[in-house]
Amino acid sequence: MKTSTLAIISALSISGTAIAGDANSLSFGSEQCNIEFKNDVRIEPQRLQITNANNQHLVYSSGLLEVDGQPVELNAEQQQALDDYTDKVRTYMPEVAQIALDGVKIAGVALEEVGAAFGISHNEALSDIVENIGVNIEQTFYQDGAFVMGKQSFEQLGNDIESQFDEDFEQAVEQAMVQSIGSIFIALGSELLGSGGDMDEFELRMERLGEQVEQRVEVQASQIEQRADALCHSFSELAQQEAQLLSMILELKEYQLLSN
Repeated sequence: MKTSTLAIISALSISGTAIAGDANSLSFGSEQCNIEFKNDVRIEPQRLQITNANNQHLVYSSGLLEVDGQPVELNAEQQQALDDYTDKVRTYMPEVAQIALDGVKIAGVALEEVGAAFGISHNEALSDIVENIGVNIEQTFYQDGAFVMGKQSFEQLGNDIESQFDEDFEQAVEQAMVQSIGSIFIALGSELLGSGGDMDEFELRMERLGEQVEQRVEVQASQIEQRADALCHSFSELAQQEAQLLSMILELKEYQLLSN
């Protein structure tokens, strides 16, 4: 069970790649790039709002820009640059939450694989932790029909996940083992009989079983890591594009979203 438990933890850590780091920064994938979030963004179907530390708002809707309640006139070049920037914000930001949610799904797959391998039908404590993390991600990023992302989101979500692991995970593993010990012994007995009582052959079969579970999880985890690396690159480019935009539209200075 050690290998399989590690696979579950690894899968959950993949979801953490999208929210790891300090309270207002992200670390993506294997590239270890860091993106710092300066302010909060709220994305609605027809409206994008950025809120700074002073609770002032930038609102961009239907081609109209309003900063701290005052309309800002844009020339054609500024309009095009702002349109390109906001389109990418709408594309990239929700992918952070999706990567985190997909990582949680992989943890669920790992639980199912472990259960199938050992004939375990109930692993409720672990399943509840995985499910609760998914719910936390959903509720943090998706609020009242809008996608919300920023410093407060990451700080709260990171604290919630860390708390759940610290307080609940070890206890849940122990509880799952106690609840499933009978099924595990039956499965182990079947495997031992299948190997003709040869302990070396039995050990080899168990190692293969653990490797099969791990490989199934790692394939999906690798795909998510590739997405995270690509997103890291996209955010780095977006931060550079934003810096150019701030030099074009001075009113946006206090509403910077990203830096790297």
